[in-house]
Amino acid sequence: MTAAGMRAVVQRSFGGPEVLELTEADRPRPLLNEVLVRVHAAGVNPIDAHVRSGAIPLLGEPPFVVGWDISGVVEEVAPGVSRFAVGDEVFGMPLIPRAAGGYAEYVAAPSRQLARKPAALDHPHAAALPLAGLTAWQALVDAAGVGRGRRVLVHGGGGGVGHLAIQIAKARGAEVVTTASAAKSAFVRALGADEVIDYRTADFADAVAGVDVVLDSVGGDTALRSLSVLRPGGTLVTIVEMRNQVLARTAADRGLRCVGVTAEPDHVGLTELAALADSGQLRVHLARTLPLSAAAQAHRLIESGSTMGKVVLTM
Repeated sequence: MTAAGMRAVVQRSFGGPEVLELTEADRPRPLLNEVLVRVHAAGVNPIDAHVRSGAIPLLGEPPFVVGWDISGVVEEVAPGVSRFAVGDEVFGMPLIPRAAGGYAEYVAAPSRQLARKPAALDHPHAAALPLAGLTAWQALVDAAGVGRGRRVLVHGGGGGVGHLAIQIAKARGAEVVTTASAAKSAFVRALGADEVIDYRTADFADAVAGVDVVLDSVGGDTALRSLSVLRPGGTLVTIVEMRNQVLARTAADRGLRCVGVTAEPDHVGLTELAALADSGQLRVHLARTLPLSAAAQAHRLIESGSTMGKVVLTM
């Protein structure tokens, strides 16, 4: 490998996990207001697999490097950056929906799309936090204003977004109900869930009512039926049905709010998440940590739909 090179996982066509190829690539150069981060760990998210397959073609035609969640150390600081210095530990989810090239040893990113890594988390745990954590934070806090005295239903509490959403809601004083399989019941209760509904044996729409906020990570019929459990004036925040106008109209006709959220790069939200982690109110559960060379295996894991928490690649 040359001094200006790096290892990266490149795909040259759309397809299954097997299209992910570990190879040598040119190291990115930071532009004005950017930093070059030597990546120690990269989070793996469902959106990565959707982009890889071509189901959500955010990045256009291959070749490209997928991945957005990173944690690492600042290697170089470009002019205009005042927030970080070489050697600072940082984490974030830069540039989405444009390419960040997260599955690589180096990433160049705008400094204000990164934050200081939580001291309480190592790089793999920090790399698992940005996309899922910002999704949960922006849905519950920014969009729905969750706070003390509110009752929240989190669908899929054992997943990447769900397990963080439970903890964020609890840290803000809310009562949390979540759906999860029986196998994940103890896990979500340990995170703070007050009530757990086994979605395989019970219908959440019959089991819960009078909820202030529903966080929907499932979509389809689950999103539509979630409207029935909301109190008058309640809010459905969906992270999968952002463009569903039928859902939005149905909510409005019932006097409810429907808000679609996708995570935006945001150093303010990242800093809030870091503070929760450092105070012990937010822990990140890793289902699996794998080397960069096992990116295909990581994608198979997240596409199985059975992982509890997050999957991370280490450099």
